[in-house]
Amino acid sequence: MSALYVFLIKYRRIINPVLHLLYPTRCPVCGDFIDCNMKFCKECESKLKLFSGDVYIPNADGFSAVYEYNENISPAIFLLKNGICGNAAYALGNSLAEKLISENISADMITFVPMYPKDRRKRSFNQSFLIAAETGAVMNIPVADDLIVKTRRTSEQKLLSGKERRVNLIDAFAPLNKEKIKNKNIILIDDICTTGSTLAEISSLLKANGASSVHCACCCKTKQI
Repeated sequence: MSALYVFLIKYRRIINPVLHLLYPTRCPVCGDFIDCNMKFCKECESKLKLFSGDVYIPNADGFSAVYEYNENISPAIFLLKNGICGNAAYALGNSLAEKLISENISADMITFVPMYPKDRRKRSFNQSFLIAAETGAVMNIPVADDLIVKTRRTSEQKLLSGKERRVNLIDAFAPLNKEKIKNKNIILIDDICTTGSTLAEISSLLKANGASSVHCACCCKTKQI
């Protein structure tokens, strides 16, 4: 499924106009109809606040985020997580790609924060993969879905204290393909960064298994550190 999705995204410019006739594209924030190649309607896009802070992620070589997470962007994130609006992944993934390109960030491959397999099957998709697929298509960087796996279910990081977050992530991830990781420059993608603990844990895992560099990238960064 993931390989087919990446293939379809690659040829979006050809497919989109046809799909738009059958299923008109909507702004992932307000729901208004928009052109098939637009990310947001002009009014909603004008309200989005670009992220401009500096974030240090332990074990990573850099961090990028497009938007500050607030009430203006949250509807798009909600739709993406719940699989309601097909344009949310396109809007957020393309925005993230544009941000990374503007910062001259490149890599050998893109990967993403994995979900626990049972949770992934229950939801039927991983929103971080959807973002990664869109970002990879724009940047012409392959997306790897076989680098790491989540080995157990964890509590929501945002509900925990700093110490609890670290304990919550102990042995929560494992490498799947060490040879594919070795000596590679990797972009690690997630939808929202709150504390950065998950990104730090996975960055550490990738580095421990031979990654040359890991650049973390998220669509949104909360105000919480």
